[in-house]
Amino acid sequence: MNTRSQHQFTLLQASENNPGLAKLMSQQKESLARLRAIEPLIPPALRSGVKCGPFDEGVWCIMLSNNTTSAKLRQLLPIFEEKLRTSGLTVTSIRLKVSR
Repeated sequence: MNTRSQHQFTLLQASENNPGLAKLMSQQKESLARLRAIEPLIPPALRSGVKCGPFDEGVWCIMLSNNTTSAKLRQLLPIFEEKLRTSGLTVTSIRLKVSR
């Protein structure tokens, strides 16, 4: 039996005591909100290959599964930016990155 007392913390509790972790959680939340806003605009066949990436200082990165998805989404970037703007989720730019 382990005699040391074990303290369990939720991620939220840990982030409250760690500014770096709190910033990462906030960025993830912002990124996910943007993905949810544009998701209906992504062709259904491509949605499974699209993940939210980092969001920092107005630059949002979308992680993609392959180059085909990247090529199609590149065409949709102006529509995504407009949707985000009208949703109050503005970005200064959107980057597409194929994850290998």
